Amino acid sequence: MIVAILAALSGAIAVAAGAFGAHGASGPAVDWLKTGSHYQLIHAVAALVALRFEARGPAWLFVVGGAIFAGTLYLMALGAPHWFGAITPVGGALLIGGWLWLAWSLRGA
Repeated sequence: MIVAILAALSGAIAVAAGAFGAHGASGPAVDWLKTGSHYQLIHAVAALVALRFEARGPAWLFVVGGAIFAGTLYLMALGAPHWFGAITPVGGALLIGGWLWLAWSLRGA
């Protein structure tokens, strides 16, 4: 159940980040917030869908990967050093891994 709660919170954070990007940010921060919120929101929903198929592993990868991917972009938008962008692909790799794991999990369904 904890992963479902985290997915729901992830969705809320994504909406807040997207709103901040649309109404309160400027410069490159706008794109970082937009990209981060887009990926985080999609994967929050994907985590909840994965849980409906009892695929807990992929759900965890979606939540953790989304947090790393979007979180590094959000941190840069808030002024963190740009080298944080080197961490972003780790989150992306986890998201891809979640999709592959989900596909593997559903192969016999």
